[in-house]
Amino acid sequence: MTASPAVEETPQARRREQRGWYWYDWANSAFPTTVLTVFLGPYLTTIAESAAKAAGAEYIPVLWFDVRPSAYYSFVVGVAAILQIILMPVVGALADHTGRKKEIMGTFAYLGAGATVCFWFLSGDRYMLGGWLFIIASVSFAAAFVVYNSFLPEIATSDERDGVSAQGWGFGYLGGGLLLAIHLALFLYHESFGIAEGDAVRIALASSGLWWGGFTVIPMLRLRNRRALARGTENAGQVMAGSFRQLGRTIAGLRQYPLTLAFLIVYLIYNDGVQTVISFSATYADKELGLSQTVRIAAILMVQFVAFGGALLLGRLASSFGAKKVVMVALVAWTIVVGVAYFLPKGSAAAFFALGFAIAIVMGGTQALSRSLFSHVIPKGKEAEYYSLYEISDKGSTFLGSFTLGLALQLTDSYRLGILTLLIFFVIGLAGLAAINLPKAIRAAGNPVPERI
Repeated sequence: MTASPAVEETPQARRREQRGWYWYDWANSAFPTTVLTVFLGPYLTTIAESAAKAAGAEYIPVLWFDVRPSAYYSFVVGVAAILQIILMPVVGALADHTGRKKEIMGTFAYLGAGATVCFWFLSGDRYMLGGWLFIIASVSFAAAFVVYNSFLPEIATSDERDGVSAQGWGFGYLGGGLLLAIHLALFLYHESFGIAEGDAVRIALASSGLWWGGFTVIPMLRLRNRRALARGTENAGQVMAGSFRQLGRTIAGLRQYPLTLAFLIVYLIYNDGVQTVISFSATYADKELGLSQTVRIAAILMVQFVAFGGALLLGRLASSFGAKKVVMVALVAWTIVVGVAYFLPKGSAAAFFALGFAIAIVMGGTQALSRSLFSHVIPKGKEAEYYSLYEISDKGSTFLGSFTLGLALQLTDSYRLGILTLLIFFVIGLAGLAAINLPKAIRAAGNPVPERI
């Protein structure tokens, strides 16, 4: 085995690394906020609609299929999710097998940032270009996040993780909100800058990639590799083969941790609902509610800053009542929010803002506390592999929700019926989480049970 360099684990060194870790949430938040939540869905849908209109057709050709322009974006998200499912476990196994977590995280972060910068070329009828760039950026985003999350058990003690995870998520909301505020000003006053509205959107998309790549430098300087499991004499092929063997052993070993597997399945279900609501909220506001781009961006901007407080609030509540109880209450709130969304009146900005405020309170806490909960049920030494399985249902990996919504749109062409189908994800997720004995799962993984869980 290649010897691992000694790593200082003093509280001061750990806090320094935690601060560097927070900056990646700040860096990559540009992608889910500006790209995924606000601009790309409506913009890519409009480009697809323009292509169909120019061809005098109701559908657009996508490889071997005819697809409605309204359903194109949701299907692209679904395809990206499938590719994430295939790639992320391999990335996790590679990170754990080689010990080169920082380098692997950086590679995918910069690949995703580069693809996002290339959204500048998305114009005219280039809906296929937009789809391919989104797939590259989204898959890279998820792969980098696998490794990023796997640092959490290494840089925080079991009692620190809820707070560290919540602070990272909250810091990400601040970064995403700040950049979105700049993009809002650019969009609202694009004529003053002498640029067209479409160009303002493309600048917002491309600059998100620059933001992502630029701030990733900070965690690359602060985070440290703990160990190297691969032999120094192994070539690339041997490393990959070893990683696949290790992945196979990890998947087979899940049978020894049935409660960890149950948590993964439950999280996959309810987080698919969360991610689909986040991903398609701007498209729903545009195509169904008829709200202007200005209203949509302002609402999402409000959500970013409220979500910062919401993530910290739910983190504090978790320290008093336990993370599991707080997440369950949040899932009840998500169920109510989706039900109310069906009845929102057309053109009502006030109603959309009120719903966005409710989402913001529970959004960050749901994700941050789920991330820290999972860190307790992972066997030591397999963090990246297990977080790769976790990430299958995390950022952007919404294959169940996106295909459910896409199928509803394809069959009914109704966004209201489509959004209503997402209720089932929160109901099943809530029931499943309530049934899992988390202290038993933590002990089975060989970890100490925190005072409150």
